[in-house]
Amino acid sequence: MAAFIDVEVSYALPSKQELIKVRVAEGATVRDAIEASGILVKHSDIELDGPNKVGVFAKLTRLDTALRDRDRVEIYRPLIADPKAVRKKRAEEGKVMKKGGGPAEE
Repeated sequence: MAAFIDVEVSYALPSKQELIKVRVAEGATVRDAIEASGILVKHSDIELDGPNKVGVFAKLTRLDTALRDRDRVEIYRPLIADPKAVRKKRAEEGKVMKKGGGPAEE
């Protein structure tokens, strides 16, 4: 008799989070769990071999990673803006304001 494990597949949208519990065969991979959840049909914007990254409990992982019982598979949406560029822009704006609060001197 084949052994099974229970895992959750999570996909967060700006307005809500999808959390789907699935039972897969022991030794199943991240890809297997995602496909078994049916989330790819429900959200056609998810591209596993494209911009979407995946993780298990907030740790980036590969699609062929074997799962353990009670793991939570997370599908991450692509970033809209580069966090480093946003921080750099905020820092530059902050420096301008500290020098007098007006427009930057040329």
